Amino acid sequence: MERSTAHPSQNHLLAALPGHEFEPLAAHLERVSLKLGEVLYEPGRTLQYAYFPTSAVVSLHYVTVSGAAAETAGVGREGLVGIALFMGGRTMPGAATVQTAGVAYRLDRVRLQNAFEEGGLLQNLLLRYTQVLITQMSLTAACNRHHSIEQQLSRWLLLTLDRLPAGELVMTQELVASMLGVRRESVTEAARRLQHMGYIQSRRGHIAVVDRAGLESRSCECYGVVKVELSRLMCDVRYRQEMPAAHGA
Repeated sequence: MERSTAHPSQNHLLAALPGHEFEPLAAHLERVSLKLGEVLYEPGRTLQYAYFPTSAVVSLHYVTVSGAAAETAGVGREGLVGIALFMGGRTMPGAATVQTAGVAYRLDRVRLQNAFEEGGLLQNLLLRYTQVLITQMSLTAACNRHHSIEQQLSRWLLLTLDRLPAGELVMTQELVASMLGVRRESVTEAARRLQHMGYIQSRRGHIAVVDRAGLESRSCECYGVVKVELSRLMCDVRYRQEMPAAHGA
């Protein structure tokens, strides 16, 4: 069902493009099914594609020499994976791994670079999204240093939930702990408290948010700042009302 209903317009950046900018890209967008744990790029490797997720969620993370890892940002239908392709770097020191399986549309790096250099709304969108991503990375660093595990878990769940069509995450607590860069036991205890308060339901391999307002009350200010920044930077981009007809169904 997901394959039949997936469309590039489900990605917010692609959906915001006017027809004369979207159509030249559309013929070169390749729909791909991303599997849980799939590595889209590794540290120091030249990126070959940019990925525009529609239902998948990708984790950007850094792995230390000792093997310890922590997420620096997440990317879902609001953005793209591969900002180095148009920012001039071509490589990244971290890695990008699929956190939630789903669909994405990928675009060859040369075509993305050419489209970016032509200017227009695409260039503006990508630069604005890059600022959103920088904000998310900065707040993640501050949050991991100054806020409790419960606050970090609440923030992470809310940000991930915003990128998914459903209110349930297929996610083990061990994987969440890896994303946050903390001990699994710490995540288990924090999840137990949130479940006791009636904000989430956690069972093996699944975490469901049942009281979003309550979960937001337990999160730190970092979640709200990222959400506001995304809205602030993208709010003046005109989403075309005729988009489904222009992009096709």
